[in-house]
Amino acid sequence: MSSPRVLSPTELEVSRIRELSKLRRHGEAVVAAEALATEAPQNRDALYLLAANQRCLNHTSDALRTLEQLQQQHPQFSLLYQERGYCYMTLRDIPRAIDAFSRAVNFNHALATSWLMLERLYRMTGEAKGAAVASEQISFLQQLPPEVVRAAILFSDGGLAAAENTLRAYLNGGGSHLEAFRLLARINHQWKEFDEAERLLETLLRVAPNNRGARLDYARVLLDAQKYVQAYEVLGRMLEAEPGNSDLLSLHAAACVGLGRYQSAIEIYRQLLAQLPASAELHLSLGHCLQSVGRQKEAIESYHAAAIIKPSFGDAYWSLANLKTYNFSDDEIARMRAEESSPSATGVDRCHLCFALGRAYEERSEYEKSWQFYERGNVLKRAECRYDPEIFEINTRNQIEVCTAGFFAARAGVGAPDPDPIFIVGLPRSGSTLVEQILASHSQVDATQELPNIPRIVRELQGHRSDPYHPRYPGVLAELAPDEFRNLGKGYISNTRPYRGNKPFFIDKMPNNFRHIGLIHLMLPHAKILDVRREPMACCFSNLKQLFARGQEFTYRIEDIARYYRTYLELMRHWNAMLPGRVLKISYEDLVNDVEANVRRVLEFCGLKFERPCIEFHKLDRSIATASSEQVRQPIFRDRLFQWRHYEGWLAPLAHHLGDALACYRE
Repeated sequence: MSSPRVLSPTELEVSRIRELSKLRRHGEAVVAAEALATEAPQNRDALYLLAANQRCLNHTSDALRTLEQLQQQHPQFSLLYQERGYCYMTLRDIPRAIDAFSRAVNFNHALATSWLMLERLYRMTGEAKGAAVASEQISFLQQLPPEVVRAAILFSDGGLAAAENTLRAYLNGGGSHLEAFRLLARINHQWKEFDEAERLLETLLRVAPNNRGARLDYARVLLDAQKYVQAYEVLGRMLEAEPGNSDLLSLHAAACVGLGRYQSAIEIYRQLLAQLPASAELHLSLGHCLQSVGRQKEAIESYHAAAIIKPSFGDAYWSLANLKTYNFSDDEIARMRAEESSPSATGVDRCHLCFALGRAYEERSEYEKSWQFYERGNVLKRAECRYDPEIFEINTRNQIEVCTAGFFAARAGVGAPDPDPIFIVGLPRSGSTLVEQILASHSQVDATQELPNIPRIVRELQGHRSDPYHPRYPGVLAELAPDEFRNLGKGYISNTRPYRGNKPFFIDKMPNNFRHIGLIHLMLPHAKILDVRREPMACCFSNLKQLFARGQEFTYRIEDIARYYRTYLELMRHWNAMLPGRVLKISYEDLVNDVEANVRRVLEFCGLKFERPCIEFHKLDRSIATASSEQVRQPIFRDRLFQWRHYEGWLAPLAHHLGDALACYRE
């Protein structure tokens, strides 16, 4: 097994306070926990340990006040409710104790102590049914090794590092319970280490093929890893055994969406809503599918239904805003503002509401209010991101050092001969969806979506838990034999087949693939690569006001997006110097100002004959899943080129950080 994760100084101090508590040195633990709570006010363990030790010192009122403070910050932390149950037991308030312990196990099924207390309290109050449920859960937990139960408690409350270290110590010590491997896979899933989670679950399922929970976890990992073909097959087999299972149907619909089979997903979501009409999440998912296929009126109805069922549902309001064509009423804006300022609003809902309000006020030309909410939304989103710009810059330096002209010359002729793919790269919000829509209007080109295949190949080359500051990729490219590049190319063509139709060419519009043009060239030397480039102020601002469904974590702070844009220019200069003529640069502004001339230029580069529908791209009826879906269904409006100027007074830091990129982006 891998080595345990290194704990931070705060986590080490939490461990020390736990040890003081075990030794019953409660006074010292209170002093240490108070100091840590002052130093790290958002750390939930500091407040939890403070409350637990206050109770042990019979300072029950102080403990309850500390728990109230903890609940304001971390309302889903199960141990706070368990500790509150103990406090009410001390006060002999049985009804409140039962309520507290019940809430604890609702958040965390592995809390054996809370189940034990519930069983005892239910028997005291004559509630036989409740006691039986608690007894059954206790019996299940008692069959598991204590280390696995402890890790499950930590995992359910978000303590991933501590849970993983507990499991690895158990497994390294000779433990081998299957639930340990399943839980370790779930932890890796949460860390977004999908390949390792997938490997662990495949190993477990070879030993225990009938373990339904592990197979369900496996399907979820495949979905999040964007391996939609495999997920679709796994869930299809599970549905054969459980045809009406709503959880499986919901996941199967997600796999259909991933494969671009929106009509199938719409049918499944409607089937589920017939059973669960009050599910805001299902209405939202249905709305996304309807929006992707251009049924905007029905999508709006679904988003409205989600917001009515769950008034605090920020994602429903953001989905309306993200249509880019919806205008909020005064009442809707008032409701959004009330929900955003509510003390009970979750961070996720508040973030969605801020971006929606930014868009709502932008449509009303109230730019100061709009910027305030965009800025607040970015602060909230950036706080939850783990983006480090240095990692991208290290990768860029390594690409420049490894992928030289001599490197490519020594590998001339490697790769698969297929000319099928047309890669569209650049920054998000640069106009790539417009170029995709133009090409998809051609009779010889299939549109797909932002395919995950190139990033997945990079992850596989990178290896499990590669040090991001000393990465294995791209240096590993120098170690690959010619046949390996050919196999990678053939594998890409084969694995993208489910996303395309029968036309000879298809589009892969993953914008961040510009980072891997060297790899793409070696894998598929006859593929076409288009670099869509937008004026930096307009492009960066458009990213700053966009809340992405996943990834793109560099877009939530002015300094981050400016550094990313500058590094993008640096890397593209390198590819153009090392692989002259390999990439066609498309200026978004030039395309908007002279559509036909630039369309002809793009088609000629791709080896395609000019076709009139490419000029009338907005008439094409197809599924589009990106943030620009509604915009490219309309003719081009040139006034969008300068929308950022309405915010010029607040964007001076962006211009400063972009520096010479403001002038040299056209080189």
